Amino acid sequence: MITIKTFKLDGKPHRTWNAELVRQEGPLLVLDGTFTADIEHDLLGTIAAGTRSVEYYWMERWYNVFRFSQPNGKLRNYYCNISVPPTFNGAVLSYVDLDLDILVQPDFSYQILDEEDFERNAKRFAYDDALRVNARRALAELIVMIDQRAFPFQLGHRL
Repeated sequence: MITIKTFKLDGKPHRTWNAELVRQEGPLLVLDGTFTADIEHDLLGTIAAGTRSVEYYWMERWYNVFRFSQPNGKLRNYYCNISVPPTFNGAVLSYVDLDLDILVQPDFSYQILDEEDFERNAKRFAYDDALRVNARRALAELIVMIDQRAFPFQLGHRL
């Protein structure tokens, strides 16, 4: 079992959960988790107990991707987090969440989320130019991946 811990740039803990390590290929870690209780999310509504989350983390990239499946196995959506590249010590995977997100529907339409939060926290935490550039570059890279249906944005792909 791997513990995932997210933080804000000031070091304040944001979220924590557990998932199983499915595989590690070079800089890519794939984790698999299942929601054990119903969760109410501001944007996603109710995430039912039994919803599966396959999580893709690249150790050198400024984002991660979650593929949510309904308890019946049907694709619910993808959720992409713009973040500082993660660290992993074999038991804990940690990253700094930069608030900027992309919600991808099963038809691959998408919505960029929380741009106001990103800009507010950029001022609050004094994001430097390199961090801002990397975050925007990560957002653009994800959009290309979504549009091209590049891994992991493919229907019927395997873990």
